[in-house]
Amino acid sequence: MEYTTTILTGFVALYIFMLAAFTGFEIIGRVPSILHTPLMSGSNFIHGIVVVGALWALLNASTTLQEVIGFVGVLLGAGNAAGGYVVTERMLEMFKPSDKKKG
Repeated sequence: MEYTTTILTGFVALYIFMLAAFTGFEIIGRVPSILHTPLMSGSNFIHGIVVVGALWALLNASTTLQEVIGFVGVLLGAGNAAGGYVVTERMLEMFKPSDKKKG
């Protein structure tokens, strides 16, 4: 069985990054402020995909610079995913009834 590999040149990678950044900016920019936190905390699975992509980049790195970039990607993606869960937890705390009795 023959496997083919796809080589991602720097220009193509930059082009994909620019398209993703523009698309993300347009989508997030149109979300009202009141909905931003619930939508972002509800999309933690996307951060997991980012971590998987960064792990793939790290495992396929061939130079030290690529390894550093992959490691930073994994670190930032994992931090973003963990932060999303923290935001979700804090947001859900706001909806719990208070223990104070009125009187």
